[in-house]
Amino acid sequence: MESRILFTYILVGMFLRKSCGQNSATEEVLNCCEGDILFLLDSSGSVSSYEYSRMLGFLSELLLPFSLGEDQVRVGLLQVGTQPRLEFGFDAHNTQSGLQGALGNTKALRGDTNTEEALRMAKDWVLKPGGGGGAREELPRVLVWLTDGVKPGDVIGPMEELREEGVAVLVISTGHGNYQVLRQVVTPPVESHLYFVDIDDMSIITEDLRDAIIEILWAERLQVRDVSTDSAVLQWRPVLAGLTGYYDIWFGPAPSGGVVGGGAGEPGTSPSTSGGQYQRLTRPADSSTARLTGLKPDTTYTATLTPESNLQVLNPLSVTFTTKPEVLSPSVVTVSDSEANSVRVSWGPLQPESVQSFQVEYSALPGGKLHTATVGRGQNSTMLTNLQPDTQYLVTVSARHSYGQERAMSVKVCTEEVRPALADLRLTTVGSDSVQVDWKASMDGLRGYWLTWEGQDGSTTAQRSSFYLPPNLLSTRLTHLPPATRVCVSPVYRTTRGKGLCCTAQFHSDASAWGHRS
Repeated sequence: MESRILFTYILVGMFLRKSCGQNSATEEVLNCCEGDILFLLDSSGSVSSYEYSRMLGFLSELLLPFSLGEDQVRVGLLQVGTQPRLEFGFDAHNTQSGLQGALGNTKALRGDTNTEEALRMAKDWVLKPGGGGGAREELPRVLVWLTDGVKPGDVIGPMEELREEGVAVLVISTGHGNYQVLRQVVTPPVESHLYFVDIDDMSIITEDLRDAIIEILWAERLQVRDVSTDSAVLQWRPVLAGLTGYYDIWFGPAPSGGVVGGGAGEPGTSPSTSGGQYQRLTRPADSSTARLTGLKPDTTYTATLTPESNLQVLNPLSVTFTTKPEVLSPSVVTVSDSEANSVRVSWGPLQPESVQSFQVEYSALPGGKLHTATVGRGQNSTMLTNLQPDTQYLVTVSARHSYGQERAMSVKVCTEEVRPALADLRLTTVGSDSVQVDWKASMDGLRGYWLTWEGQDGSTTAQRSSFYLPPNLLSTRLTHLPPATRVCVSPVYRTTRGKGLCCTAQFHSDASAWGHRS
């Protein structure tokens, strides 16, 4: 009697453990991944009915925790037999109940192990991105091959082609496979992508294989963009769209050293217990972004988003980011409106909320007298006057910030040289083909004069000539000129030639003095 009672307790205990395990697995939804997984299942005649049922049970347990759907994980099953068959494609099942039911109703094909044809179907159709019913573009693709290892055929070449196209290949062999062949077909690392296991012990590799798949399909589902010195934007896929619920967001400075501990939803000290260190936001179910404000510059933050819904259990998502360092004014200094005795200096950015005042210091190089000008915090430019012409100055703009910091930036600027214009140009004819050229000018800043004449008579083409004169000469005589010769004199400065004066020489029988400006 006692033995019967003990046996009954054992059976009840086994049943309860099995039931609890199923409920726990059903509730553990892995909102972690995004990608397409194709299972290549050997259901040829070399696989017994018992082995086949164990393989299906293994797939059921392996896939049970995953979130399925267009924005999550999609699963396809391709069976290997004499004529391989796609049992169901990626778009067939968006719920666990549908997937588990399909696995339970799957029947073996039997026949030969035509793995090569199955791989061709996988490459040209099922795993081809963008095709009808095929894999999604720009998302991870995984091929998991379950085989008993008996006469798999020439698989090295087709598997290599799949890997070259970006498909991750994982293999589970139930003990009869050729290790040297199988290690060549899997995607590295071999130790986590190739498994040899007895058919009755497949459950011992479930978690390791699932972790390997998650490593490939892991999706950055919580992203940070538009990070500035005091704000950032969180962006996520709206997994609650169409459902009732909301998003619960906690954010705050990461622990010292930027170490985030405790897993998702627990950045260092848990947001739910850390008090004022964290800030909280909520967003409606159809939201996909949230702006975090009031952040400090150059600080590492952690943010945790938890989708809350009574209809679906979704894991929290966490992300760590660092705000940009504050740009203190002045970070740029520019010069404009440069004249011989003045120049405008501008700077930025304008930060009236943090800057008390700006100070502009300038002196001629080298070793000139230092001058200082104070500018209000709401102004970002000033005109420096009474400068020496054609002189290089060192200008320094400094800002005193309200919290004690100071920042300065310097720039070199050159004032324009003095460019005196010609005051007068006078031509006096001397004889029938010569002219005396006289002009008036200040010699300060002048490097000389450039004289040009051009004329044309009735029998020859246009004649032109020019030459340079030193600054101490204010006259010259031109001879052998054609009638109606135009004479121009231009001042020459250190860096350029100035605007000149021009006159036309008219020759008459009696030499007369005349002048003309044009």
